[in-house]
Amino acid sequence: MPSNPCPEPYPSAGRYWRARYGQRVQRVSLDAGFSCPNLDGTKGTAGCAFCDPASFSPSAGDPRPVAAQLDAGIARLRRRGIRLAAAYFQPNTNTHAPLERLAAVWDAAAARPEVVVLCVGTRPDSVPDPVLDLLASYADRFETWLELGLQSAHDRTLERLGRGHDARAFADASRRARRRGLLVCAHVILGLPGEGPADERVTADRLAGWGVDGVKLHQLAVVSGTGLEAAWRRGELAVLDEQRYAARAAAFLSRLPRSTVVHRLAGDTRGGRLLAPRFDKGRVLRAIRDRLGG
Repeated sequence: MPSNPCPEPYPSAGRYWRARYGQRVQRVSLDAGFSCPNLDGTKGTAGCAFCDPASFSPSAGDPRPVAAQLDAGIARLRRRGIRLAAAYFQPNTNTHAPLERLAAVWDAAAARPEVVVLCVGTRPDSVPDPVLDLLASYADRFETWLELGLQSAHDRTLERLGRGHDARAFADASRRARRRGLLVCAHVILGLPGEGPADERVTADRLAGWGVDGVKLHQLAVVSGTGLEAAWRRGELAVLDEQRYAARAAAFLSRLPRSTVVHRLAGDTRGGRLLAPRFDKGRVLRAIRDRLGG
C-alpha cells in the first residue's frame, strides 16, 4: 500500500500525484489496439453484460500508434499548463498480447520524459507471470499501476455478468502483482443486479484483506447495445439514483484503509449511448465527499 502524502483520507489519484510529484499529473488515455479474451473467443465472444469500451474510454478505436496518441495527449496537457502525464492503457485487455507487442507499446510510453506514471488496465485472468515480470521491469523507473477489473467479489454476480473469471482469480493476480512491486487498483461497480449494500460491504472487506493499493468505483450504467439493455427495458433491472449511489460509495470507501488511492468515484459514459442513470457527476462527487467528511 502506498503511503498517503495527502492530509485527507482516501486521497484522489490527482491529489495523491500532486503531493508526490509537486505538480499536477493527468492521465492520457491510450488504445494499443488489443482485444479482450471475453470477445475474441479465448474465454467467450459475448463480452461482459455491462461493457462497451467506446462509451467509457476517450481513446477507444484510435487507430494511431501509441506514440502518436501520446504526442497528441501530451500536447493537450501542455495547452492546459500540465507538464506530467500518466500513460493509461485503457480500453479492452491491455495484457492480452505476446510479450514482444506488450513491450513495444509500453516502451513507447516509457520513452516520453513527461510520463511519470504507467497505468495498465486488464482482467485478472489475463496476467500470467511472464507478463507481470515484464510490467514489473518498468516499476523501478515509473510508478506502475496494474488496474484489474473485479466489479464484485461475489462469484454469483460475476457469472451473471458473464465475466468469465471468479473472485479467486483477482485475489491471485493481485497477490502476484504486488509481490513484484506493482501497485494494484481494483475496478468495482456499485448497484450490480442482485447486489445490495451488504454485498458491497463484503467486496470492500475482501479488497481491504487483499491489500489493494487503489480503487475505481463506477455506478452500474446501462449502455445501449450491452447485455443489460434488454433487462433494463423490460423493467427487470433498477439502477441507483444519485443519493443512493453516493451513500453506497461512501459506505464502501469507509471500509478500506485510509491510504487507499481513489482513482475514480463515479464513472462517465461517452458518445450519447447512456440509457440510465443520468447523473450530475459534480453533485454526486460532492455528496460522496460530504458523507466522508470532506
